Amino acid sequence: MVNVKRLCKIVFPAAGMGTRFLPATKAIPKEMLTIVDKPLIQYGVEEALASGMDEVLIITGRGKNAIEDHFDISSELEANLLAAGKDEIFKKVSHIARMANIAYTRQKKALGLGHAVLCAAPWVGDEAFGVSLADELILADEPAMQQLRAVYEATGCSVIGLAEVPHTEVHKYGIVKAEQDGERLRLLSMIEKPSPDYAPSNLAIVGRYIFTPRLFDHLKNTKAGVNSEIQLTDAINQLAGEEHIYGVVLNAQRFDAGNPGGFLAANAVLGLQHPEYGENLRALLATQLATSS
Repeated sequence: MVNVKRLCKIVFPAAGMGTRFLPATKAIPKEMLTIVDKPLIQYGVEEALASGMDEVLIITGRGKNAIEDHFDISSELEANLLAAGKDEIFKKVSHIARMANIAYTRQKKALGLGHAVLCAAPWVGDEAFGVSLADELILADEPAMQQLRAVYEATGCSVIGLAEVPHTEVHKYGIVKAEQDGERLRLLSMIEKPSPDYAPSNLAIVGRYIFTPRLFDHLKNTKAGVNSEIQLTDAINQLAGEEHIYGVVLNAQRFDAGNPGGFLAANAVLGLQHPEYGENLRALLATQLATSS
């Protein structure tokens, strides 16, 4: 294991408009849409904390105040819950407000994911850091960010979370070209949303990253591309030209909750697994299926 500084910082880009969920996201941030009984952003923060990353920065934008309110202390609500004897829900609400020290900064213009990550540069400083996209819901016994962290701590290099996707769906993702480097997978290049004929593999980038601070230098010099956005993939390609970047095919259950289909699937699966709601939901679905058939 190489001698690396403790990895404690993680960035959550959350300034997007959530257009795929309109009209639901007209007044509610996409990151605050709930999977059963918790918003997406909370799942991501809990994963980060379980992976030892306890300094959190959320990149927000206009109309995202609900995210800050969710992680803030609500003294009146907590007092009312205690007065009503609702001790269990009080514990949950109180824990959310105190689970981490969360900082916020704004992405004032919608200039893409790469620009959102670049907005974190003053906060990150000269340290390695994680990046997590909350609309990728990834559940595992060993948290996804911890799987990446283990490789970072062994190598001191940037690490990207991957998943195998059907070849017919590679056009939906950033796809990597990779080679075996001993026991690890070294990433050589990435291409954003290729057609199946031009995809270098079926290994997709799935919203979990650890970067060395050198990434910021490349983001600063990355030219805007499609829709005048700065693509994170372009900066990663440049970084891969001068430093090793490793990939980890995550051992996890993954839901692309950034689109309505994946969001509904996550609610269905986690709803059925829920200790309080699962049994009734299973019975209701069985009745509905029997009726429809």
